[in-house]
Amino acid sequence: MQNGARVSADVQSVRSAVSAVIDPELRRPLGELDMIGDVTVADGVAHVRVALTIVGCPAAVRIESDVREAAARVPGVIETDIEMGVMTPEQRAALTERLRAGRPRGVAFTAESLTRVIAVTSGKGGVGKSTLTANLAVALAARGLSVGLIDADVHGFSIPGLLGLVDEAGRTVRPTRIDQLILPPIAYDVKTVSIGMFLREGDEGAAVAWRGPMLHRTVQQFLTDVHFGDLDILLLDMPPGTGDVAISVGQLLPHAEVLVVTTPQPAASDVAVRSGVLARQTGQRVVGVIENMAPMTLPDGTTLELFGSGGGAAVAASLSAGGENVSLVASVPLSSALRVAGDSGAPVVLADPEDPAARAITELATKLATEPRGLAGRKLPFQPR
Repeated sequence: MQNGARVSADVQSVRSAVSAVIDPELRRPLGELDMIGDVTVADGVAHVRVALTIVGCPAAVRIESDVREAAARVPGVIETDIEMGVMTPEQRAALTERLRAGRPRGVAFTAESLTRVIAVTSGKGGVGKSTLTANLAVALAARGLSVGLIDADVHGFSIPGLLGLVDEAGRTVRPTRIDQLILPPIAYDVKTVSIGMFLREGDEGAAVAWRGPMLHRTVQQFLTDVHFGDLDILLLDMPPGTGDVAISVGQLLPHAEVLVVTTPQPAASDVAVRSGVLARQTGQRVVGVIENMAPMTLPDGTTLELFGSGGGAAVAASLSAGGENVSLVASVPLSSALRVAGDSGAPVVLADPEDPAARAITELATKLATEPRGLAGRKLPFQPR
């Protein structure tokens, strides 16, 4: 500024600034998504029109605030006027085509995909499989990886609550739909989808009484219509046992890797082997066993084996005898902090990272994040994007 003269803002500077604003759901710049319309500047007033993807877009307030702030930072802008509109059907169709990157509808996570797919399963319920899956997803995302999480436990879904994807009234956060495309809510940088997000308001506590065909279509829709974007890892929280969903996932994702979760006692470890055997029968590869609720060290230095010990190693040995070597990749000790964090929707790997259970899960995330994966006969480094 010279001799007190006021800097005059230009249209291109304002457009560049607001176009760089990131859509909180799609995680891409508004300009790249063609969401920025007319931009004018007159007498220091910047007028910007934004085209939201849908009426009632849940991110509208955030987007308007971020666009206003971006425009206001441009030298010479003394006032902002942000007009919020909605895309036309043609614009939405073009957007969904762009997001699909020209790929036809279908399961995006094929054997040729660069995304590593890991299904977390167990022989029975109550072993903490969902809690481990949620925390593992968050720990991987904290390393800078792009992570997606599918709650495939349709009858016993719990991932939304574990990741805090509920409002103060206890209602589950809903995904945004752009025509046939579903945008998954994001928690702790993990893109997440669950059947609980699609139940009618007030039905969150109702039982999902579906049989095989409906379960198969649900899993298939999660894999085809949910826009996860480019992922490093996709985790699936599987239902316990060897039922319809496990078979469907085996058919849809035969190249997936499998982690088997058990607790130390024989009542859990004996049946955990069956889930690993089924995975192999569908062509999937068991990459490890996680022992949850393992012996914990008490403040006086003694060890509490509330559920016994050795179950995880026994499952790994049994699965190794039936094929390629399977190791015990993590032993997660019994932890009240893990339980409290799950109830509050704040994953223990972030809420209490020094807790022994949190450390064990974080160490497992580190192992998974540094392992290579096979792709068309080649070994590719698995690195954060």
